This record gives sequence, C-alpha cells and structure tokens, in this order.
Amino acid sequence: MDKLRMKTLDAAEGNVAKIAALFPQCVTERLGKDGTAELAIDFDKLRDELSKDLLDGAEERYQFTWPDKRAASRLANESTDKTLRPDLDASVDFWNTENLYIEGDNLDVLKVLRENYLGAIKMIYIDPPYNTGNDFVYNDDFAQSREDFEATSGAFDEDGNQIIDPMQRNTESNGRFHTDWLNMIYPRLKVARDLLSDNGVVFISIDDCEVENLRKVCDEIFGEHNFLAQLTWEKKYTIANDAKYFSSTHDFILCYAKNIDNFVIGKLPRTDEMNAAYKNPDNHPKGPWKATPLHARSGSNADFTYTFKNGVVFTPPSGRFSAYSADKLKELDENNEIWFGKDGMSTPSRKTFLCELKNDGVVPRTIIPFSEGGHNHEADEEVKSLMGGKLFTSPKPTKLLNLLLRIANCDEDSIILDFFSGSATTAHAVMKLNAEDGGKRKFIMVQLPEVTDEKSEARKAGYETICQIGEERIRRAGKKVKEEAGLNGQDLDTGFRVLKLDSSNMEDVFYTPEDFDAQNIFTTVDNVKSDRTPLDLLFQVLPELDIELSAKIEEKEVNGKKVFFVDGNYLIATFDTEVNESTVTEIAKMKPQYFVMRDASAANDNVLDNFEQIFRHYSPETVRKII
Repeated sequence: MDKLRMKTLDAAEGNVAKIAALFPQCVTERLGKDGTAELAIDFDKLRDELSKDLLDGAEERYQFTWPDKRAASRLANESTDKTLRPDLDASVDFWNTENLYIEGDNLDVLKVLRENYLGAIKMIYIDPPYNTGNDFVYNDDFAQSREDFEATSGAFDEDGNQIIDPMQRNTESNGRFHTDWLNMIYPRLKVARDLLSDNGVVFISIDDCEVENLRKVCDEIFGEHNFLAQLTWEKKYTIANDAKYFSSTHDFILCYAKNIDNFVIGKLPRTDEMNAAYKNPDNHPKGPWKATPLHARSGSNADFTYTFKNGVVFTPPSGRFSAYSADKLKELDENNEIWFGKDGMSTPSRKTFLCELKNDGVVPRTIIPFSEGGHNHEADEEVKSLMGGKLFTSPKPTKLLNLLLRIANCDEDSIILDFFSGSATTAHAVMKLNAEDGGKRKFIMVQLPEVTDEKSEARKAGYETICQIGEERIRRAGKKVKEEAGLNGQDLDTGFRVLKLDSSNMEDVFYTPEDFDAQNIFTTVDNVKSDRTPLDLLFQVLPELDIELSAKIEEKEVNGKKVFFVDGNYLIATFDTEVNESTVTEIAKMKPQYFVMRDASAANDNVLDNFEQIFRHYSPETVRKII
C-alpha cells in the first residue's frame, strides 16, 4: 500500500525524465536536499550532444531577458503542497455541477490543476492586469523594490554612481515595472501551456504598454511558429476628445495555438451584409450567386488553357494557376455555372452559390469591430443590469468571449479556463453558448480574492472581494440564461463548485518526518490539521490520482462509516476513524480502481495487517493508497 505525496510534482523532475529518455548518457545521480539520491542532468555532456559550436558567456545572441527571468522560470517548475478546499455554501449545485470557481493566487492554482488537467484545456482566455506603473497584487517572491531593481539593473556602477541618463530611467514605464509585470506573467503562462490540449488555443487581452513584451514572452513559451494572430478589438465606439494625442479605441488580443498543426480554426456565422452581395441576375435555379475567379495563387500547370463551349478561352493571369481541372471546368460550363459577364463573352468566372456556402461560415478577421465583439459600454451595462450597479471596472462583453469561443472551435464538451476571471464574463459566455447549441462545455474560473475598495459601489453593495462579485454574477447569469432558454435550459449546467486555495491539509510532520524527533512524533496526535474535513482531504487526493476536480462525488455510508464514491466506483475513499476489516472487505468487493484511506483510520493494527490480504483476495487490481 503506497503513501500519497499530497503535493504536486516538481515539473523539473518530469523534464529530467524527458532528457533521460532522449540522452541517457547525460543523466547522472547526486544527493538531493534530503540526502537521498536523485537524477540530475550533466549539462556539459548535454551541451556536447546538442551543438558543436556552443554559445557561451558574453557571446552575442538573439535573446529576450530581464532581471530575475530565471527565477520566474524556476518558479513555474516548483511543486506546491497547497490544496483546494471546497466551499459548499458558496457553490451552486455542488454535487452535480462540472464547473469550477477557484479562489486563490492563480500560480499555485495552476500548479494544482497541472496534476489532473494536463493537456485537457481546449481554450484559455485571460485578461491580466495591464501594466499601469504600479505594484501588483500578485506579489511573487522575486518582485523587486525600486532600490533592489536599481542595484541589479545596471543603472548604477559598483560605487553607486548613476550611469544611465535620469531621463532614460522612466517613471510609469520604467524597467522595474516592466520587470515586475513580466515576472508576474511569465511563470503563469509557462504552467498554463502545459494545461492546453494539443489542439488548444490561448487568447490574452493586452494594451499597448506590454503588448511588445507579451508577444516576445509568448513566442518563447508557446513557440513563435504557433502564433496565430494579434487581434485588434474595437473596445470603444466614441472619441475621447480630451485625449492628449490619440483617442485610444482598441485593445489587442494575442492568439497562440498549443500546436498549430493540430489547431483547426472555427469559422464564424455569415452575416446578412455578406449574404446581400449574392444576386441572381440570370434566374439560376440554385438561387443567388457571386462571381469568383477561376485562377489561384498556386498550382502545377503554369501553361493552362481551356476553351469553353461559347468559344471563350480561359488562361490564368501571369504568375497564377487554374483553380480547377479541365474536367471540372467542363462540368461547370455544362451546368451553367460559369459567368461570362453581361455581354456573354467577357473574362469567365465561377458562379459561387449562396445555398452552398450558408453552412460553411467565414474565416475570422484580425480586426474585431464593436458590432461583432461588443464594447466597454455594452459590458458595463451587461454587468449593471445583472448586478444592479457598476460593481466592476472594465469588464469584457460576453459578445467578445462568445466570438473567441467560436474561433477556438470549442467542441460541445470542451473545458475553458480563465485564470484572471475578474467579473466572470467567460463563465457567462460559456453558459450562453451552451444554451444556444446544446453543448456541455465546462468552465474553470480562477480569481485572487482581492479586497474591494471601501468606498466602492461593490463594498456598499456588500461585496468584500472580487470573488464574491464574480460568483454572484455567475449565479444571476445562470438563472437568466436558463430563463431565456426555456425548456431547452432544463439540462443546462449553470452551477459551479467553489474551491479555495489554502495551505496543505497535512501537518509538517507528514512531509518532513526526519525533522521531528521520536518524542515529538508520539506527542503529535495526527498528521492531518485539526480544522480540515474529510471532503477537504478528498480534494487534495483527486489531483494526485489524475481525477478532475469536477468529477461526480457521492457520499454514502458503509458499515456506519462515511465513504466517498468518485465517478461511480472509480475512486472509493474514507477518512473516518475506527475503520475495521468488515468495512474494508465491503469496499474491496466493490472493486474500485483506487481506494484511499488514512493510516490513522484503522481501528487497530490487525486492520492494517489484513488490509492487503483482503484486497488481494477480492480486488487485486485495485490501487491502494494511504495518507
């Protein structure tokens, strides 16, 4: 019976294993921090394997860097023993919903999600805090004070003399604030990439201040070759005439695929304006059509010619090729699907019929006008009408998120993640799209429980944190979406499980028993913290067993003990005390894939002695774990 580790894996360990598989000669052993042997990379050997001509030291090369970039990268790989604790009172339909709302610092949350959502997320959308020249609420360990930054930035020599022109040190956009912002976003995006499915896509809203830096960060993390577009969203429809230089009416949305070869873009519905371009001047029985060229940019026959039955000769323009074979052109000609102009003898074109295109949709454009993606005022009114007041600054409109969900080509059971959830527009948009097409898409919202300003409308309305606003928005939006869907909304999942990031459920002795002497161990009553519930323990177990946090959970009683059944009998767990052989036997007979209990749950030593024998007899395939 194996012991659960009750913390996430260190991503660096997984990377070492990948290197070992490719270059086993580059892997060696060393003593870890705890004194036990561990695998490590011999980087000198690895360099020899990867290149004859090494880049080393101060040799110039193309790179993008900033103070503490290495620390930010390492931070993404580090493990965490933090856990997600369920809040049943804040949740809606906790036991049945497959949606999640997670409160906590998104870096730790992403690391927890990496355990059981690795490669499972179809679409990520985030609207991170823009760089306004202020410090961030996401205060990671490497965030620097002005003094620390200036000491390491090269602005001063070793004697403290300033060596950079004071005018170049900047104020709101100085290097420290760019550095803090990059150190905040880099590890989060690095972990987020691991969560994307191989055909997944990420959208990131950003303004002019950091778009250049963010583009370089994304090129590095997702790969420059996986860049899809830098979308321009028209966020305002009015001109700010008091602007000093230009009236800013747009934001950017960077779009990257996890693997561009596997991503298929979703086409958008045709508009009435597009359809109006199709006419039927010759009363063709197929209906309205539009003339389209017979030539294309690429092909195999540069000397192609074809003579139609009316004698008109078609030859592609210089540098172009025929889009159709001679047999296809003959077929089109015979079916009266070639247009020769009003005089019947002009340059031939194909009649492309509207009836054949209506279900195809159109490729999205890189510019999103407010008529298609909504605008800031619309988003404000959307929140105000739901919540009864302006409780949130600069929310995004659901129309914009609906558009991105379609571009992402989200299947009906896709998982959508937003780890800067804010006003929870993404959750609202997912529910609306499910109501429109009957999909079963699931959302995961992650938001730091930032405290609202004491003088804000939100605080006056009773909302102490941003999370409380987001959760209430989802409750009200879900109710409205169901009402608008009528009978079709009966099976719509508008619930959500609220999970709150917290320290581990386990006492320190669980992780470092070597740091406690015999006397301390015997005086420690339990390795589980006294304020933690059995459900808390279950939710720390789920990620390690690669079970989604949205899995179906049922509480049942077996021989008087509370037992959790996850996804039927896939996982059976009990954390009650005084568990005897009868309870273990009943559970073993159910043949679960996994069984988990506490080592302190056993009623006596005989239970532990007989535990393995019972399972070997009734369910030898069951994986048994203890905490």
